[in-house]
Amino acid sequence: MAISAYLRDDGRKGIRNLVAVVYVIECARHVAQRITLRFDDSTVHCFGWSGCYPNVHGALMMERLCTHPNVGAVLIVSLGCEGFDRSALRRRVEASGRPCELLVIQRDGGTAATIERGVAAVERMRAAIADVPRVPMAPGELVVGTICGGSDATSGITANPAMGAAFDLLIADGGIGIFEETGELIGCEHIMEGRAANPALGEELVRAVVKARRFYETLGHGSFSPGNAEGGLTTQEEKSLGAYAKSGDSPIVGILKPGVIPTRTGLYLLDMIPDGEVRHGFPNINDTAEIMELIACGAHMILFSTGRGSVVGSVISPVIKVCGNPETHARLSADMDVNAGRILLGEATVRDVGAEIYALMQEVATETPTLSEALGHQEAVLAYKTFEPLGPACFPA
Repeated sequence: MAISAYLRDDGRKGIRNLVAVVYVIECARHVAQRITLRFDDSTVHCFGWSGCYPNVHGALMMERLCTHPNVGAVLIVSLGCEGFDRSALRRRVEASGRPCELLVIQRDGGTAATIERGVAAVERMRAAIADVPRVPMAPGELVVGTICGGSDATSGITANPAMGAAFDLLIADGGIGIFEETGELIGCEHIMEGRAANPALGEELVRAVVKARRFYETLGHGSFSPGNAEGGLTTQEEKSLGAYAKSGDSPIVGILKPGVIPTRTGLYLLDMIPDGEVRHGFPNINDTAEIMELIACGAHMILFSTGRGSVVGSVISPVIKVCGNPETHARLSADMDVNAGRILLGEATVRDVGAEIYALMQEVATETPTLSEALGHQEAVLAYKTFEPLGPACFPA
């Protein structure tokens, strides 16, 4: 399918052309949201960093999100006394070639005055990026993340393996697939080790899952929720095997951490569990945080499987909802892009639905909106974390 992408100054290609209105402290969220709400369309998105205390991970996430290929321009909204380095973020966005403006509420006259300044700034930016060059983009140039949420007993036998089949098609075409949730892969580490591009990477994959197990044991909290049990999942092992199925069958070529952009084609594991001592509470407080981390790694879009029926979308990158339960799909068809529950009913195979998902991914890349986009979903969550640099084994030559 012919994809006409937006060419950025850094050579990356985007499938959307958005203005991001970003706040760098919770105290500026209201002003940023009010600016965004003045534009009743899908081309202006609002997200930000809520914490006041500086965090290297938070700064990296904001930089990666603001310079994502789907983002064409950025308006930064600051209160004025927060710990976040707003000037550094502005410099990095401008260095990427994107229009960028900064508003400081304490300097610019307070709530109402800053909102009006912000609306005018967004109007200027929309005009500035209206003529961004369009270039051809092959399906194999896509970067796609995958996640599961609101899982039930059907997720691991319908939606997740179908998304894995779509991943295999993407990677065969030369694309990049990123799967994550190491806390939901406990017990699958040695299976992944056998799929690693070399033994050193295999050892790193095992370490990533062992770290997740330690993290959850320290917190006394795992990834198995009451909603999973109500949906028919019985054990952590069953959930892990279902979550693992969304990775498909391609070799694993590397490990990423949030905000690290892959440098070669193939399948990657995103290790989203913080490094070092447990310092910042739960590793991810909800699925939306995981989506943001995938997007920070450059994902143009997200495949999201659900059995119970999660309805969330995201800022920046479109979210394709793949429903594993035919009964859930019947109730929530206006939120679900793909009905993988047909596999359970014998109406389609895993490969059939995988091919359907891959075709839909290409349609979405041509700016066909997903249902969550059409409904106006723009969820976004960022959390404090601490990570250590990746070693060479995580990116085998």
